[in-house]
Amino acid sequence: MPDIVIIGIIFNPVLARFEIMQYYCIMVYVKEAAGILKRHGYRITAPRKTVIGVLGEAEGPLSPYDIQKCLRANDNSLNHVTIYRILDLLCSLDLVHRVITAGGFMRCTLVNKKGCHRHMICRSCGSVTEFADESLCEKEDAVVRQLGFYAEHHITEFLGLCSSCYDSENGGVDEANPR
Repeated sequence: MPDIVIIGIIFNPVLARFEIMQYYCIMVYVKEAAGILKRHGYRITAPRKTVIGVLGEAEGPLSPYDIQKCLRANDNSLNHVTIYRILDLLCSLDLVHRVITAGGFMRCTLVNKKGCHRHMICRSCGSVTEFADESLCEKEDAVVRQLGFYAEHHITEFLGLCSSCYDSENGGVDEANPR
């Protein structure tokens, strides 16, 4: 689709559609998060909404210091203690996940998906992909129960290469599954 020039402003309909969809997804996340906070008896305070909004816009994991930088860039600020407390609350409600390998927090992209949420982190481009697998979660619970342990929470991260980076590094040849 070609760009359109309106009074000297270049307008790209495809890019505009993408930005509108991205904004819509952020707003849906903020609204879902607010609903979950309310259902659990928490107030929707301005600091909570602000941190949720920053995480909703983020492309990847953010540390509390990164969140503070984002807020300052928009003439807003919260102290680190407040940010940590908000992140702890959001983690307890599964609205946010701590991504240990990446050293930050990111919004849950699978709020209504059952099973333990896992993250795949690309060591090359830094992309983080979240997935949930209920049967994998059940298998892990069974294994640890056989060992006399009762898991309350699972944390699993996979560090490697996304398919794009793998293809770039290996010329598109999958060594585990040669074609």
